[in-house]
Amino acid sequence: MNKIKIKDKVFRPSIPEEEILRRVKVVADNISKDMAGKNPLLLAVLNGSFVFAADLMRMITIPCEISFVKLASYQGTTSTGKVKEVIGINEDISGRDVIIVEDIVESGMTMKRMIETLGTRNPASIHICTLLLKPDKLKVPLDIEYVAMRIPNDFILGYGLDYDQQGRNLRDIYTLDSEE
Repeated sequence: MNKIKIKDKVFRPSIPEEEILRRVKVVADNISKDMAGKNPLLLAVLNGSFVFAADLMRMITIPCEISFVKLASYQGTTSTGKVKEVIGINEDISGRDVIIVEDIVESGMTMKRMIETLGTRNPASIHICTLLLKPDKLKVPLDIEYVAMRIPNDFILGYGLDYDQQGRNLRDIYTLDSEE
C-alpha cells in the first residue's frame, strides 16, 4: 500500500483490506448470534456503506434482507451538518427488526435522524451497525451496538468511502495525509 493522490489531496494507507474484512466478520458473527431466530432487515445508507453492507450481508449466517436509503450531509471533506433524505424507505418495517448499516458515524446527526424517521414506522427494534466510528466527534448520545472499528478524527476514503465521489473503489482505507 502506497500513498495515493485523489484530485487535490494525498492519502496514506491506514487500514488494509484483510483487517477490514476480519473486523466485518466479527460484527457479522455478533449480528448472527444476537438476531438468531429473527429475519432482520439491513437498511444500508448509500452511497458509502454499499461495500460494507455487501460484505456484511454475505458474512451473516442467519436469514436477513437488505434495502437502501440515501441521505446526504457531506461536501468535499466536511459534513454540512444538514441531513437531507434523498431516497426514502419503500419497505413496510412495521414489526421488523431493523439494522441501520452505515459506513461511518461521526457527529451522530445522520443516525439520530434515521432513528427518528424509522421510529414512526413501528419497527420491532432498531439497531445501529457501522464500519467506522469517530467517538470523539459524537454530538448526540447513540447506542451503537455493532462497531467494526473506532478511528481518530481524520478524513478517510476507500472501501466505499469517498472524496468528492472518488476513491470508493479502493480495497483498503486511506487517511488524508496532506493538503497538497
